[in-house]
Amino acid sequence: MSIKISPSILGGSFSNIEKVILDLNKSKAEYIHFDVMDGDFVPNLTFGPKFISNVRKFSNKVFDVHLMINRVEKFLDDYVEAGANIISFHLEINENIENIIKKIKKKGVKCGLAIKPNTPWSEIQPYLQYIDQIIIMTVEPGFGGQKFMYDQIDKIKNISSHIKLNSLNIDIEIDGGISFETGKICVEAGANILVAGSFLFNQGDLISATNVLSDKFN
Repeated sequence: MSIKISPSILGGSFSNIEKVILDLNKSKAEYIHFDVMDGDFVPNLTFGPKFISNVRKFSNKVFDVHLMINRVEKFLDDYVEAGANIISFHLEINENIENIIKKIKKKGVKCGLAIKPNTPWSEIQPYLQYIDQIIIMTVEPGFGGQKFMYDQIDKIKNISSHIKLNSLNIDIEIDGGISFETGKICVEAGANILVAGSFLFNQGDLISATNVLSDKFN
């Protein structure tokens, strides 16, 4: 199974975002991860659809958009039009989950559901047959650079087992505290997409670090 790397631009410099995107274009990363935060669903505030639209012209990579926001349905069209290839939103929002999934899929965009560390994996089970990927948060959503939560490994294993048992075609993406060490643990537990932000950008050479992370698992 191919392991995809989805570098999160949250770990980079927004003042030189064009270079960040162009560097990622040269790397073995298949995805570019966008952590969208609204200052409401999570305490931090990052960027919106205009930002994604502005950088879309610099890359043909898959734009993996993770919405950590409330009022997902209200703003959904904006993210589709901005150029998102995959839109994931959180199970914990107070909206009609099925309606949002249907709306995303109707737009021809892949749909993912994300769950926080304290959310039992069983709560996402009724929706697995409708989505393309699940994001398992291994840190509390809202800030980059947090330490990996090892108590989430069993959740990854349980979801992976359920997906295999039911022959579902769903990617398991891990977001939070990914490094060479924790990435290996997640892949062994059943994950096939790794989101890495601060770890990659702190290596000094973004292209090289991304390629090394990819090569470790492929």
